[in-house]
Amino acid sequence: MNFYTVARGIVKLIMSCLYRIETKGLENIPKEGAVLLCANHIHNLDPPLVGITMKRPVVFMAKEELFKVPILGKIVRKVNAFPIKRGKADHEAIRTGLKTLREGKVLGIFPEGTRSKTGELGKGLSGVGFFALRADATVIPCAIIGPYKLFRKVKIIYGNPVNFNKLKDKNASIEEATELIMTHIREILIQYK
Repeated sequence: MNFYTVARGIVKLIMSCLYRIETKGLENIPKEGAVLLCANHIHNLDPPLVGITMKRPVVFMAKEELFKVPILGKIVRKVNAFPIKRGKADHEAIRTGLKTLREGKVLGIFPEGTRSKTGELGKGLSGVGFFALRADATVIPCAIIGPYKLFRKVKIIYGNPVNFNKLKDKNASIEEATELIMTHIREILIQYK
């Protein structure tokens, strides 16, 4: 048994005691092959919540500052996350993300690039559109609906795969791909709030 599996089990036990977790749409996630999982970001606990509800391991992009915290940095690395420098094009993170998808794994991204202070969906950054158009991956929109209050319900909804056929046919821009993904996340949030 690897560290990810053990950590996932421990975190699942703890989070299940603290929150009533409701999950919908797991059937939308392919059992194998590359998946680009795109979720809104409302709380620091979003990555572990996604990690414990998915049946497949998720490799997350995480802000590089997390990796500099002495103990936390080692744990974050052990649960398959890799650093990204925010605010500029991080070529190493882009290469790592593409490699993750080429290996047929699940890459988890929070397209807003940071947590929402208001809980409302923010603007998506272009990196998510880049991965969607460049990688041969199933793109799954995901909505996390709080609040993260003890013993209250937290929902995580995995939507239907985003269809990029029309965008690819017309050589769409990265911005158009990003907006399509954000529209899907927004629609899930509206439907399930």
